[in-house]
Amino acid sequence: MATPKIAVQMMMLKGKVEELGVFATLKTLSEMGYNAVEVSQIDMSAENVQALEKAVAELNMDICALSTNTAQLMPGITIETLADNFDKIVADAKRLNVKFLRIGMIPFNYLGKPEAFVEFARELNSYGKRLNELGLKLFYHNHHVEFAKTDDGKYYMDLLIENSDPDYVGFELDVHWLHRAGQDPVEWIQKLEGRVELVHLKDYRIATPEVKSFADIDKFMNCVEFAEIGEGNLDFKRIIAACERSAVQYMPIEQDMTYGRDPFESLQISMDNLKSLGYASYF
Repeated sequence: MATPKIAVQMMMLKGKVEELGVFATLKTLSEMGYNAVEVSQIDMSAENVQALEKAVAELNMDICALSTNTAQLMPGITIETLADNFDKIVADAKRLNVKFLRIGMIPFNYLGKPEAFVEFARELNSYGKRLNELGLKLFYHNHHVEFAKTDDGKYYMDLLIENSDPDYVGFELDVHWLHRAGQDPVEWIQKLEGRVELVHLKDYRIATPEVKSFADIDKFMNCVEFAEIGEGNLDFKRIIAACERSAVQYMPIEQDMTYGRDPFESLQISMDNLKSLGYASYF
């Protein structure tokens, strides 16, 4: 069985990057014992790419994946896309010894439209083929919305899987969002064996709501939280065992919200809990 490498999803640290800079943020991670990161929601400016390159050279930091998309996600958010920045994205990946590119979300205006999901899968095929020819792999990262059902009872996720080419398109499964969608993460890791080389480790916690009156009922209805690994309800020994069996290469820790806790502290808690489960050698 393969031993996947535990990494950090840098979207957790975008505030730290703004405060400290890219290299200092990665230096702190390195000192904590993290040796791999997935880059997302970090401006890939010339300065930041240079700092990432420095971290690769001086800290031996493994940048397991860069983030992109086929097109802009929504008005008001500007990201580098394969449509507009293909050559730069490839050049950055080559410069940073990155083999994986990952798409974090389907454009929001595609949601609820089966024909748009099919078209998006075809776009992934096209870009995935081009990237494959350049030695890069393309992956799609799920949330919960892909598990809404079409009128004929299929999940939208099924449309992406069935209409994308396994030779050119893989999937980055997120265990929290799968669980939130009512799915078993282990079953999906097994189902997509051979197409899953990235899996997001993210826990799922039910917070205790403070309900003083019926006016607080929304707190009762909406008490799902993100959590440090081992502080929620997911069975990570079972999940990581599935990752091992399916030859997953990287398992980035991602926690979308830390609820006021310093993200470095959250990452330390996740690391400590994973080590206590027997995964010290995976860092």
